[in-house]
Amino acid sequence: MDSTSIELIGSRIAAVRVDGDQVRVRLEPAYLIKTMSGSVEKTRWRQNGDILFGHAEIVGELPPLPADCAGGDVGENIYTYRDMIPLPLQSRGRVFCRLKVEGADEPIAIDGESIELCMEETPRYIEHIRPDD
Repeated sequence: MDSTSIELIGSRIAAVRVDGDQVRVRLEPAYLIKTMSGSVEKTRWRQNGDILFGHAEIVGELPPLPADCAGGDVGENIYTYRDMIPLPLQSRGRVFCRLKVEGADEPIAIDGESIELCMEETPRYIEHIRPDD
């Protein structure tokens, strides 16, 4: 089965914006990993986009941005995704993120009631990732 996911580690968090009860985490760029069924190789891509949280609030203080993401958790209902987010993703229910930021002590922490990935334009190819021999 073909799949695509955002690799959080190394993706750049450009900004976090609040608009009413929505919180938008801007990734410029997000790094994507694509896998194809029947292949042991993966490919790396880059694409800008947003993680949009609805009926959401920021928990605590935001670290200085822009900054590189050092990993973290994104959760929706019973699922918690560590260091990655599957594409596409759109869900309602209990959602959250705890994104570690390079050079910051505290993560970006957001709690909400919906999550949606909004990617822009077309992903751009970077490289093939071959398994270790």
